[in-house]
Amino acid sequence: MFRDRIFEGKVAVITGGGSGLGKSFARRFAELGARTVLASRGLERLTAARDQIVAEGGEAIAVAADVRKPEDVEAVMRAAHDAYGRIDILINNAAGNFLCPAEKLSSNGWRSVVDIVLNGTFFCSRAAFPYMQEQKSGRILNILATYAFGASPGTVHSASAKAGVLAMTRTLAVEWARYGILVKAIAPGFFPTPGAAERLWPGDPEEQLARMRRTVPVGRTGEHAELANLAAYLCSDYANYITGEAVVIDGGMSWNHPLFEWEKL
Repeated sequence: MFRDRIFEGKVAVITGGGSGLGKSFARRFAELGARTVLASRGLERLTAARDQIVAEGGEAIAVAADVRKPEDVEAVMRAAHDAYGRIDILINNAAGNFLCPAEKLSSNGWRSVVDIVLNGTFFCSRAAFPYMQEQKSGRILNILATYAFGASPGTVHSASAKAGVLAMTRTLAVEWARYGILVKAIAPGFFPTPGAAERLWPGDPEEQLARMRRTVPVGRTGEHAELANLAAYLCSDYANYITGEAVVIDGGMSWNHPLFEWEKL
């Protein structure tokens, strides 16, 4: 998508950066010249992701942190600033989810997901703010899900938290625009990650993935590179007039009627 190193000299902090989509973001941003700071609870996976980025010619550090703890995320931002002297981009990617009917969801289950997704996104954004304010520039990208706009049976905890992050995105975009800070979001459809099918749907994983693909008009699930490229665009100077928006990337799944059989047209 991009042929130049559009993030040369920039510093990007990515939460949940040790695996899955977060790791894909980190690798793509490093490829485009960013110095990356990976943060999550699992130091072993973080270290492996950092080592891979360095082996590929990028620059990265790993900082173990729990986004539910304000003191942890403040330490991440300090480590980023101490190492590289600035913070230009924050990708709030850390998340948690599991399938459970609302009436069976425990109080701890509700709190755990809301704490990671909603509180964690706010704590990280607030911790990054002073550095971006001082620079008079910054990009915050929140990772939502398409069900932030509607219903997703079995994920009332996650859907509620993601909807809260959507409102937070719009509110911070308005409050912080005067400081040169743009706040945006991506709402992905289904992008397979290790264990996602088994965790979210019972039964045979391949059968569940095939069923998911049938709900997507373009006929497939998303690829991590597609999501990482969209993130790169939104955090780049190409998108300087976009703030407070959430961009959906789901292959048209949001608009597909579940009872309509397109293949029979």
